[in-house]
Amino acid sequence: MIRHTLLFTGYELRKLLANPIWPLFGILQPVLYLVMFAPLLSSLTPGGGTADALRMFTPAAMMMIALFGSFYSGFGLIADLRSGSLERHAVSPAWRPALVLGRMARDMITLVAQAVLVLGVALAMGVRIGPVELLLMLALMAATGLFASGVSQGLALTVRDENGMSQTVNLFMLPVILLAGLMIPISYAPPWMRAVAPFNPFYHAVEAGRALFAGQLSSGSIPIAFAVFAALATLATLWSVRSLRRIAG
Repeated sequence: MIRHTLLFTGYELRKLLANPIWPLFGILQPVLYLVMFAPLLSSLTPGGGTADALRMFTPAAMMMIALFGSFYSGFGLIADLRSGSLERHAVSPAWRPALVLGRMARDMITLVAQAVLVLGVALAMGVRIGPVELLLMLALMAATGLFASGVSQGLALTVRDENGMSQTVNLFMLPVILLAGLMIPISYAPPWMRAVAPFNPFYHAVEAGRALFAGQLSSGSIPIAFAVFAALATLATLWSVRSLRRIAG
């Protein structure tokens, strides 16, 4: 089981490295937000400085990588489904769930690598974070990416059409971004949005990320975020594996 998952993870990583343009675009977008958008938040932060704005916006930019990088990864699965390569792998002696788990592991590894690069830019701009907080932040990103990737793989295997999947992802992306407080903290939102935001799991991830960057290890938002995404990542993984079994038989 583990050996087959590692084999497919390596296979997917080699495919990714053969065409690295999409991971590079995934890095450029949050970097551009850091450089061009974070300074606009200076007047909204308590300290009023660019460093304070970056401390608030950097965890949001890292979660943005998890959102945009993982939610769209299922398109590759649809392409493999159309070309027949998924069926060829499914009839091999390999453990079938490894077909999906390998892709999800690839997405997690890519996300963490992208996050380290974006964090390097943020550190160069003046952001500071402790080693424990950094490790927890990367672990939270990995859990967030595992959930988003599982949803994307499961959705791809259910919809099996690029247009349908694109419409579905785009429909949910805007409210997810706004209610997570990615661009502007949800504390600046009207009361009804503050009441709805806790029902969005990414809100908890962003709040926990901001607590980690502020050095508030005792914040209750951190265990809540890990508990939420451990449960959601498990459910998303089970959904994607069951969707694959329905197709592969």
